[in-house]
Amino acid sequence: MSAAAPSANALKVACPACLTANRVAQARIDEEPKCGHCGSPLLDGKPLEAGASAFDALIERTDLPVVADFWAPWCGPCRAMAPMFEQAARKLATGARFVKVNTDAEQALAARYAIRAIPTLILFRNGAEVKRHSGAMDAGSLARWINQ
Repeated sequence: MSAAAPSANALKVACPACLTANRVAQARIDEEPKCGHCGSPLLDGKPLEAGASAFDALIERTDLPVVADFWAPWCGPCRAMAPMFEQAARKLATGARFVKVNTDAEQALAARYAIRAIPTLILFRNGAEVKRHSGAMDAGSLARWINQ
């Protein structure tokens, strides 16, 4: 797989199961593409739970925007926002990748991104952070925030 910029008619999408980078024709993005390596669905509209190594692979090997939710199981606002995050993931399944990072389990990853409050949402494009928001959001606000 080349690290070159994506062609005008294909997107690079990391497989959520094996983390292999796959090229998907933009014209076929809505056709439920599967990983060429392991056969898993690439864009199933479900947020992915990611540890540090998977997180890095997902943001680096995916041309779609990646929305990361830094959360903790004991956090009330995080639990309240979880269904909204899942709803936004379903709605934007072919337009963005949604990832959840448990800050209790992934403290080094939370420290790397200077997470000071939870929930914190970070939007990545081409592997780099482009914006962040601390605090819960409903699904509509989250979709608008991603698309701005």
